[in-house]
Amino acid sequence: MAMTMDADSRLQIGDVARLVGMSQRTIRYYEEIGLMNSVRRLEGGKRVYTDDDVRRLKLIKRLKVLGLTLADMHELEAIWSIHRSNDRVLGRLQEILTGHLDRLDGRIADLQLLRNEIVEYEERIKSKLARS
Repeated sequence: MAMTMDADSRLQIGDVARLVGMSQRTIRYYEEIGLMNSVRRLEGGKRVYTDDDVRRLKLIKRLKVLGLTLADMHELEAIWSIHRSNDRVLGRLQEILTGHLDRLDGRIADLQLLRNEIVEYEERIKSKLARS
């Protein structure tokens, strides 16, 4: 059964975990470290999540895939808290991603050099074996 949410939906942590493909423990951890400040609690301390919380968790998951660290995400959160500006947050996110791309390009270049060395060495070995 597919879960859909309307504007007033409140989900329990298990439902949210299934929707976003994260463990409940991970979701709790993100709340503990301050990446999920919006989570509400009912009487008795039971967590309830909204569609905004689900969107935020999906964003966190996507940012992790893109290589952002939790520290990077905290920095973006701090920028938002101070400036309340998507432009500022997106500008910093672009800087972070550009840095990741630069490092990735460097690693790709290093790996290409290593690949070329391996191919060259392999050819020398084949040549020596052919002469034997």
